[in-house]
Amino acid sequence: MDLGVVLQADPPARTVVERMRTAEGNGFTYGWTFDSHVLWQEPFVIYTQILAATAGLTVGPMVTNPGTRDWSVIASQFATLNDMFGNRTVCGIGRGDSARRVIGQPPASMAELRAATHVIRELAEGREVVHNGVPVRLPWVRDGRLPVWIAGYGPKALQLAGEVGDGFILQTADPTIARWTIGAVRKAAVEAGRDPGAVTMCVAAPAYVGTDLAHQRDQLRWFGGMVGNHVAELIARYGAHGAIPDELTSYVEGRRGYDYGRHGRSGNPTTAFVPDEVIDRFCVLGPETAHVERLEELAEIGVQQFALYLMHDRPEETLRAYGHHVVDKLR
Repeated sequence: MDLGVVLQADPPARTVVERMRTAEGNGFTYGWTFDSHVLWQEPFVIYTQILAATAGLTVGPMVTNPGTRDWSVIASQFATLNDMFGNRTVCGIGRGDSARRVIGQPPASMAELRAATHVIRELAEGREVVHNGVPVRLPWVRDGRLPVWIAGYGPKALQLAGEVGDGFILQTADPTIARWTIGAVRKAAVEAGRDPGAVTMCVAAPAYVGTDLAHQRDQLRWFGGMVGNHVAELIARYGAHGAIPDELTSYVEGRRGYDYGRHGRSGNPTTAFVPDEVIDRFCVLGPETAHVERLEELAEIGVQQFALYLMHDRPEETLRAYGHHVVDKLR
């Protein structure tokens, strides 16, 4: 199992770069950031520094979206980074949440996400596409490669990931939800005539190494609130029961709005509705042995990468604990 780290692009950017270097030194092979240009700094600028400061780390957004930038801009950004540093990027993409909502725009449609996936990958790899009704190609791309990993929870997103994604990103470490979503992605791949083994399965969730579970839960409650944004939308579309597992939907009954000003941060007051048992299922807590046990369970389900969020008060300690006690056991 590969390990990735997910950071917010808080200033100063040099701290993000240094933490990525620390992650690589502790055995991590992927470095991800949020992509929400109002709440945090512009990630593609920071990627140049991360790639220059690391030896082999693969970097990318978790996740970008089709609506913030023109698709040709996204492709050109990735292709430029790959040309400079040797195909060390990955494009995580979804419909969009905070990046869209804080500027008064809704998430993209599934049709837009499908079309963007095709255009971005084709352009970044040097092939011609029809974009906005005209043929477009990046003539300077040579031997470019850009895997596109699709993030989502609902049936349509899972189907899209299986049909066209190079990877699938699930933002929760709940084994039951992972089993359902990965199964749906694989089924969609088979039905599309693809090898399901060609779709990389990535689980992303907060990880906190320590023994004070009450404190860890308080630090990570924000994650259940963030996931709840997507769950609420799924319930509005599919209903609370049937199409989506109860393990994903039942806890949002107490949700009352969301404060994007505290998005992805500990202490967000609008995430108080998230119960402890959801934090325990969605996140990875406890001593190192508990982390190894959960990640081994996810690996058995088919997860090939665990990308851990470090939005809590002991990020460096958690990175070191993984480097000293977790990485080798997973390999």
